[in-house]
Amino acid sequence: MKDREIRLAVLARGGDRRAFEEIVDLYKDKMYHLAYRMLGSANEAEDIAQETFLRVYTNLHRYDENQKFSTWIYRIATNLCIDKLRKRKAVYSLDAEMPDGEGSDWYSMLPGNEPTPENELLLTETQENIRNAIDTLPEKYKSVVVLRYIQDMSLQEIGDVLDMPVTTVKTRVHRGREFLRKKLDREYGGKVF
Repeated sequence: MKDREIRLAVLARGGDRRAFEEIVDLYKDKMYHLAYRMLGSANEAEDIAQETFLRVYTNLHRYDENQKFSTWIYRIATNLCIDKLRKRKAVYSLDAEMPDGEGSDWYSMLPGNEPTPENELLLTETQENIRNAIDTLPEKYKSVVVLRYIQDMSLQEIGDVLDMPVTTVKTRVHRGREFLRKKLDREYGGKVF
């Protein structure tokens, strides 16, 4: 896969539109899901995904073929999300309710013990509590938590994407988890986990 992505990037850099279309096909869902997890909005996620591919296209000449292409594109998307969160900060309320009807998400993939309506309701409430808690994470923890637990990246990959040492990533993942645990314990009396 790595060699294929590098080959596609080189071809796209040379003007091959089909190669760039393949890159978009390979990464469009991943970029959308990353942005959706970080921003909590389908519309903003679509905008970020489009902006990511625009930036990739206009900066292909800067792509270093000795670097993993996935690291490079994830870095672009993550930085765009962080920028969006910073701009939003002045008007964003952590207590604001997220709009319903945004579509399915990774929480719906969590297995229940039994497929009873009561268990499904409890699971839905738990998922909502976790989603709300993740939305309140400070952005420096939110990005590493989303990349680690939602995008399932290794600590090294996260370090590459965010351009920080693995030790810093480990610390932020740990602190982000602790923040979530304390928030969920405080707000839901330990009933979430």
